[in-house]
Amino acid sequence: MAATNERIITVFGGTGFLGRRIVRHLRQSDFAIRIASRHPDMAERLFALDDPKLQSVEANIHDEGSVADAVAGAYAVVNAVSLYVERGRETFHSVHVESAQQVAAQARKAEVKRFAHVSGIGADATSPSLYIRKRGEGELAVRAAFADSTLVRPAVMFGPDDAFLTTIVKLLSRLPSYPMFGRGLTKLQPAYVEDVAEAIVRALQRTNIHAATFEFGGPRVYSYEELLRTVALEASLKSRLIPIPFAAWHILGWFAEMLPRPLITRNQVELMQVDTVASPEMPGFKELGITPVAVEEVLQEILWDH
Repeated sequence: MAATNERIITVFGGTGFLGRRIVRHLRQSDFAIRIASRHPDMAERLFALDDPKLQSVEANIHDEGSVADAVAGAYAVVNAVSLYVERGRETFHSVHVESAQQVAAQARKAEVKRFAHVSGIGADATSPSLYIRKRGEGELAVRAAFADSTLVRPAVMFGPDDAFLTTIVKLLSRLPSYPMFGRGLTKLQPAYVEDVAEAIVRALQRTNIHAATFEFGGPRVYSYEELLRTVALEASLKSRLIPIPFAAWHILGWFAEMLPRPLITRNQVELMQVDTVASPEMPGFKELGITPVAVEEVLQEILWDH
């Protein structure tokens, strides 16, 4: 591929829920984007690839050669690949640790100037939760391979076609009684996916290229029960909330993971046992000049789609 171009950014996972928004926001900032994914045909369906500044390339994050090709000549790289259900060789360790390290290492080898890695609030290499622990180990592996990398930790993200609020709306509308995680006390700070995408673009454009970790949470912290009641109110639904012990949710998640598209997974249950709130001591939306959008502002669009 061509020599380093200061306006080319390679996005791994560029067809995903967050990744495709990152691509669009980068394009609006006049970057040229290389969308790296295992399914380039999906990029053709999502984007107008007749745009000369949009290029789709086939890349497998497990394969060193294809990763190297995807990052060659790029000014910046974003790793937005994520995994929520382990299947075969696709494990939390292989995706969030080994592959994340490989992408970062190849970016460093290609003399890429900026590297952003998407993780999540609560990532902790000492956590008893396998999913949370591998997210934390992935951050450490990325920093070891690319010292000046930018770590991005969003709270649970929402937006049209998400797997979060959309699922809540579906269940509230269909069930007379809504099964609630535990007693509904877990604290959440949902972040609008478009805000997170814009924040990543602005983080890449900072003049200060030293390593940084950003935590992105929305404008309001809810208990899980408060969030459910907010959604129900906006949707004009009356649903009885029934507390269900987390142990029962773990069993349900285990069975659900056998389905092609599980509505709930064990790692999601584990995440719902931990508060996911941005630390006031960490830089976030404010430092990047973004006023985050509230859940209530997007709910009507989600309800309309539903």
